[in-house]
Amino acid sequence: MEMKSNEEKVIEYETFLNDRLKNDLRKILDLRDKIYEDISEYMQLKTTIQKLQEDLKPQAELKTKIDLGCNFYVQANVTNPSMIFVSIGFGFFLEMTLTEAVSFIEKKTERLQSQAIELTHDASKVKGHIKLVIEGLRELQNLPKEEETTYRDVLS
Repeated sequence: MEMKSNEEKVIEYETFLNDRLKNDLRKILDLRDKIYEDISEYMQLKTTIQKLQEDLKPQAELKTKIDLGCNFYVQANVTNPSMIFVSIGFGFFLEMTLTEAVSFIEKKTERLQSQAIELTHDASKVKGHIKLVIEGLRELQNLPKEEETTYRDVLS
């Protein structure tokens, strides 16, 4: 009777581990990766804006190439490069001066960085829960505990 109850517990814990915890960890890491992609795009935009500010003469036109998709580029003429549209979220774009855009990007990347740090902490918590469930499974199945090797053990 007790053996069957242990087997049921093992199945229950394995199901929880595979269906819930690993899935939660995957979602958290995917969300964090998306935030890092957004940060990268904002940093590229900031670098481009700063380069424009350095090289641009007042009242000058700007000739550039625009990617329409699938690496298909067309030439574009910008008559007033002192203003730029920046994505502020939820599909909205706001027209800003180059200086305002740089300021906005700095604030936005700071907020995104803090979100990424928070998600990293959440991922660490879920990893801890996974480790706890694995240890519980090991105890239920009476498996010997694996000794963890440390960095110092490897070097010795």
